[in-house]
Amino acid sequence: MKASRREFLKIGGITIAATGVVPTLLSSCSSESSQPQFTSMVEGVEPLNETDYDNRLEKLVASLLDHKMDAVFIEGSTNLRYFFNMSWWLSERTFGAIVNTKGAPVWICPAFELERAKEQLPQSHIIRTWEEHESPYRLFAAIIKELELSTSRIGIGPSVRSFIAEGFRRELPSGLVDGSIPINTVRAIKTEKELGYMDLANKITKKAFKHAFERLEAGMTSGDIGGMIRSAHSEMGTSGSGGPLIGFTSAFPHGTRQTKKLEDGDIILVDGGCSVEGFRSDVTRTIVFGNPSDKQKRVFDAVLKAQQAAHNAVRPGVKCGEIDSIARKVVEDAGFGPEYKFFAHRLGHGIGMDGHEFPYLVRGNDLELKQGMTFSNEPGIYIYGEFGVRIEDCFAVTDNGAMMLGGMLTTSIDDPFGG
Repeated sequence: MKASRREFLKIGGITIAATGVVPTLLSSCSSESSQPQFTSMVEGVEPLNETDYDNRLEKLVASLLDHKMDAVFIEGSTNLRYFFNMSWWLSERTFGAIVNTKGAPVWICPAFELERAKEQLPQSHIIRTWEEHESPYRLFAAIIKELELSTSRIGIGPSVRSFIAEGFRRELPSGLVDGSIPINTVRAIKTEKELGYMDLANKITKKAFKHAFERLEAGMTSGDIGGMIRSAHSEMGTSGSGGPLIGFTSAFPHGTRQTKKLEDGDIILVDGGCSVEGFRSDVTRTIVFGNPSDKQKRVFDAVLKAQQAAHNAVRPGVKCGEIDSIARKVVEDAGFGPEYKFFAHRLGHGIGMDGHEFPYLVRGNDLELKQGMTFSNEPGIYIYGEFGVRIEDCFAVTDNGAMMLGGMLTTSIDDPFGG
């Protein structure tokens, strides 16, 4: 049995409920006037706090132990922001954290950057510095030795640049392994607060798309439509966008240099998103300007049924690849196969602080779904020279199924936002 949207928010205990944002989300599912006056939807949203970051580090240490590692090195990237709430620009100088199972994280820092690092790091963290003529790679090896981990498996984070990883390997030739799995495993499972951010971000993007679709006029360009979407996002308190593809250009899944002005009967495919407290939305809607043709209806119906079939199959324990196969079979049974001929890409990707992140709904992925994972569900059919159709919503895996984030689900070619 699928949980209702209201039950999901109630059971999840989403933190933003206390701010009064959730009632806004739910009430805004009702039809809006043709001239909506947007106000900020992010005021009062509770940000992440020190406890949230402490919990993430605790989960990472536990994940290291689960994967038989004793430490992992993380440098400037989304991972640095996720675990430490720190942004640090990338340069040729090595800066990053050794998260380890022995105690507090140990940071490798250029000596002249020490004071800046201390401004952002908890006092309990250890900072070790290297001068300009010294080797950060030797410092890394020395720290590993001091932690008595010289014979352990030490992970290299997935976004660590190759010159740094190779420098570490020269100084510590044995024991360095891929550290992506313990990191990705933690980030893949979203907390209630994180799900609240994503639900709100997806709602905002859908409202922005709806706002633009209600104002379409013949002769408009992609830039005209995209400008309305950006403006609506901004009025609701986020920096968001949408990339419109018009007519034959909609057959290019990620766009084309070719352009087309809007005419009667054109497909319009818009893909875009925004973020709330760093957590992303990703939405695609396809509509027809004017009256749809029989072929447009047939393609649209196949894509919608594929999305719905995949959604209905989601539950903990089902393999990621199986969800892709279920959607693909619907498309092929509708006559748009075989394989990737028209449905040219995987069904979906993980999403969180990065628009695309681990794991993926793709053939051959035997990873089992777990409660708290979040994905896009975006089947599509693309016919070059004619048009393309894609419908995309993000969902969270619940204890007994799935919940589409942001509501406003497509029900037909004439109803892209569920009324």
